[in-house]
Amino acid sequence: MKKKNLIHSLPIALGMLLLFSSCGDDKSVQPQAMASKQAPTLPVVTIPTKTVTAYTTYPASIEGIVNSQVQAKISGYITDVLVDEGQKVKKGETLFRLETQTLSQDAAAARANVNAAQVEVDKLKPLVEKNIISNVQLETAKAKLQQAKSGYNSIVANIDYGNIKSPVDGYVGSINLRKGALVSPSSQIPLTTVADISKVYAYFSMNEKEYLDFIQNAEGKDVEEKIKKLPKVQLLLANGSLYDQEGTIETINSQVNANTGSITFRAVFDNPSRILTNGNSGKIKIPKVYTDAVVVPQEATYEQQGSIYVYKVDEEGMATSSKIETIAEVENLYVVDSGLQKGDKIVAKGANKLRGNSKINPQEMPFDSIAKPIEKVFR
Repeated sequence: MKKKNLIHSLPIALGMLLLFSSCGDDKSVQPQAMASKQAPTLPVVTIPTKTVTAYTTYPASIEGIVNSQVQAKISGYITDVLVDEGQKVKKGETLFRLETQTLSQDAAAARANVNAAQVEVDKLKPLVEKNIISNVQLETAKAKLQQAKSGYNSIVANIDYGNIKSPVDGYVGSINLRKGALVSPSSQIPLTTVADISKVYAYFSMNEKEYLDFIQNAEGKDVEEKIKKLPKVQLLLANGSLYDQEGTIETINSQVNANTGSITFRAVFDNPSRILTNGNSGKIKIPKVYTDAVVVPQEATYEQQGSIYVYKVDEEGMATSSKIETIAEVENLYVVDSGLQKGDKIVAKGANKLRGNSKINPQEMPFDSIAKPIEKVFR
């Protein structure tokens, strides 16, 4: 009988044990559930406005303001190279000498012809005066004299062309031909190039859309006035450093390149230290000022399907996803065109971890602690 009662009481004891166990579990789960629903603490900043300068960059090629190829005007062998590469020369300074021995011999013969023709003219003059011969013979002799002089002068000029001189003030480029080389006026390769690099031209291009946006937004009634009012430009050198002279856009090509669809600009820079020379490359930086622009740290944004979003935070601490449009960027900042206003509060960090509209515990932080103040914006 006792054994039978024990069997009947066993399920009841097990049930009570499970009941107490479940009550214990409820006490441990409840704090965890509350913790999972607790709003996260995230840094929040107030959106300011700043006046910033944006720079659009374009690849550029550098040339001296004058680049004059030096060619031979007569055929001959180079006997002397009187300058070195990189040397500063003056206009008219002799750079090369050619062998002119044969021309000198020709000049001597031509001079003899001039003397003979002069003797003939002198002999015929008194005969004409005495009407012994006709004036036609004298005029024929004078014509032969003039022809002889022309031939002589031509040879003398060619001898002078044997001294090849600099056409401009400037600096000697690569010397392509040396002593002993045969040169002629038809040579495809110049002896050298003399470049005036006291100033340099920077050539760069825009595609048609960029050009139209640029020129339509420039100040002025027509293209000529717009060019005069364009701001100074900067030059970023190939090593990443900024050239210490500002430049001026002087010309804009009036035609679109049929092959590339681009329009060429020319800017000029002073080059007092001769750092820049023919063949250098760089990037032109054209400034655009944004006055009282809304700026936002890139760290406070996230991307979705090619669009940029931030989480705006209201007075209740509710973070709501909001799409923004940007027009410029630099390092860790965007310049905002629409979607944000001065005074809006946004999640400064951790926006990519939020999903949908989320309740947060906002922690106010200074804007500059997230994004340092900037003066220049690049895009």
